Amino acid sequence: MDRKTFLLKTFYICSAMWLAPNLVQAGQVFANTASLNKEPVKIKETNLTFGPLTKRVSTNLIVVHHIGNTDEDVSAAEVHKWHLANGWAGIGYHFLIRKDGTIERGRPMDTVGAHTYGYNKNSIGINIVGDFEVATPKPEQMESASRLIASLCTKYQFGPNKYTVQGHRDLCATLCPGANLYSSMNDLRKSSFMYL
Repeated sequence: MDRKTFLLKTFYICSAMWLAPNLVQAGQVFANTASLNKEPVKIKETNLTFGPLTKRVSTNLIVVHHIGNTDEDVSAAEVHKWHLANGWAGIGYHFLIRKDGTIERGRPMDTVGAHTYGYNKNSIGINIVGDFEVATPKPEQMESASRLIASLCTKYQFGPNKYTVQGHRDLCATLCPGANLYSSMNDLRKSSFMYL
């Protein structure tokens, strides 16, 4: 072996020895982050009884709502009663996120919702509990919403962007999801992307 080859091999070996511990450490950090982000989203089953529902054929949109008119911590069961009183088949949202971040099942996920006129046949409706014209969403709610949106994006194979994750007011003439939640929609999309 000539001197040039010897020096190059020595350089490569020394470089590898110096880099290896740092690469292993970085790999462990990324592996830990990935496993954290892939935790299953916990959804509280509500076992609500519905009138006739239609299966949804395609899904390319997630619509974010708020309760409005009250800032109380209402449950999916309460909203179900309200919507039944309107003559609907039951709660129109697929998911409801309580003040403590608990995600409750609303309408069955594979059915057409009743939450955004003209967009129910291709969308999932998420209601974050509160009146966000006067209040702000709790950090726990935003965290749960981010994880849920990421999970839904993975299931339906699209990314969380301004075309696929929208506030109700982006699609209809309404104040929903309230100014204080709507102003956080970009942050919600970005944090959802981090959980993909």
